[in-house]
Amino acid sequence: MDLDEAILRLLEANEITDQAVLQQMLESEGQAPSQSTLSRHLKRLSVQKVNGRYQRVERAPAPPLRATVMEAPPNMLVLKTAPGYAQIVGVMVDRAVGMEGVAGTIAGDDTVFIAVKHPSRLGEVREQLEQSLRLLP
Repeated sequence: MDLDEAILRLLEANEITDQAVLQQMLESEGQAPSQSTLSRHLKRLSVQKVNGRYQRVERAPAPPLRATVMEAPPNMLVLKTAPGYAQIVGVMVDRAVGMEGVAGTIAGDDTVFIAVKHPSRLGEVREQLEQSLRLLP
């Protein structure tokens, strides 16, 4: 049994309120993680202290990106987002699978200019962009 499985099994079977107690229980089973290793495993497994005891918690899904997309004919889209998000959105658009209509992007702090290869594909690329980024107004 690997360390992750042992941690989850012990947390499910016991009310563990302290990492040191969990570490001792693991040592009694032949696992000997250091405190820092144990902390990294707990984080990776989404284990947190809730109501005084360690338990696995479900990660909330990432919230949809709040942004607006405007068409700038003949072949440009302008995406406005929160400050600091434009560059990562630009990279996501450039690397997106299935967006063959995109020629490329230019991103600032809160604005992404998206060049569309052909004006006839402007609406199609806009719809793909809104779907792939799950945009909210």
